[in-house]
Amino acid sequence: MPVCSLPSIPSISPPSTTVFRSPFMAAHHHYDSLDNYPVPLSPPLPLISKDIELNRAMSASSKSSLFSLSRSDVLHEDEWLIALNKPQGVYCETILSSVQSLVNDCVCGSGTQSKKTEFHLANRLDRDTSGVILVTKSHKAAAKLVKAFTYHKVKKTYIASCVGQAPKWKKMTIKSGHGRSKFGAWRVYAAKDVGRTLPGGSSVRDMETLFEVLSINGDQSNQESSEIDIVVEEKSSVELVGNKVAVLVRAYPRSGRTHQIRLHCQYLGIPVKGDVKYEGVYEWNGRVYDGHQLHAESLSFEHPVTGSSIVINAPLPSWAPQG
Repeated sequence: MPVCSLPSIPSISPPSTTVFRSPFMAAHHHYDSLDNYPVPLSPPLPLISKDIELNRAMSASSKSSLFSLSRSDVLHEDEWLIALNKPQGVYCETILSSVQSLVNDCVCGSGTQSKKTEFHLANRLDRDTSGVILVTKSHKAAAKLVKAFTYHKVKKTYIASCVGQAPKWKKMTIKSGHGRSKFGAWRVYAAKDVGRTLPGGSSVRDMETLFEVLSINGDQSNQESSEIDIVVEEKSSVELVGNKVAVLVRAYPRSGRTHQIRLHCQYLGIPVKGDVKYEGVYEWNGRVYDGHQLHAESLSFEHPVTGSSIVINAPLPSWAPQG
């Protein structure tokens, strides 16, 4: 299979908008329905996912109990922040607890003493998502970054390796609702349902992601560069025509919802490899996946104390083509 290099992260200009209705993923699924509540438009969790996810959680717990950070994991550090490259299969809480030892070892090695630092996670990544994770060293920095993330002032990019129907687009922005169904699973909802109450008492929130196709089966995408918008209104009508293909995408989440990229990839018919919770392949071309292939590539933001522009990039994982 030919190998392509990842293009650099481009600047994003406002897209031309072509809004259309997108009916959805097929009759073999049974969807929740409950009078007076919004109906989720993505499928419920596949039965196969329960045992696989349990085994993965047990493996991650074991791995996390033995995990410790090293200086090679540090992507950026200053008086107020430390950014780290989180590996797949390690919990965020493990990263946070390991930071204290990493910083203390550095301080002891320098022969200086420092007052106890209060570390806080500024962002979170799913257990099997690798890449940039940001930890603050003070309450002041933590408060400002929480506000920056809340108001979408932090720009993020992700790389996802997917398998599914070959996209007919080069760039696409998908806008939908997001929330928990009556069984507690995260699901895609119609954009028009944003603000409506869900069975657990929470409400549907807006969710928006820009996707860019980087390659299909290892070949650089040659689709037209025009960008289209989808406003989700109905269940997906994406159907597999021919064989499944490997699709590499870069995602630019414009909101920060739980499992956002994974849910939107599922809706678009290109679920992330290994993401059995959202219909991703468990086995592909003879390989069994022990986690999903999603990587937090970069974070860009204004420093919460100095005001300077900060761009943090994490090295690409082995499954992504190297530039």
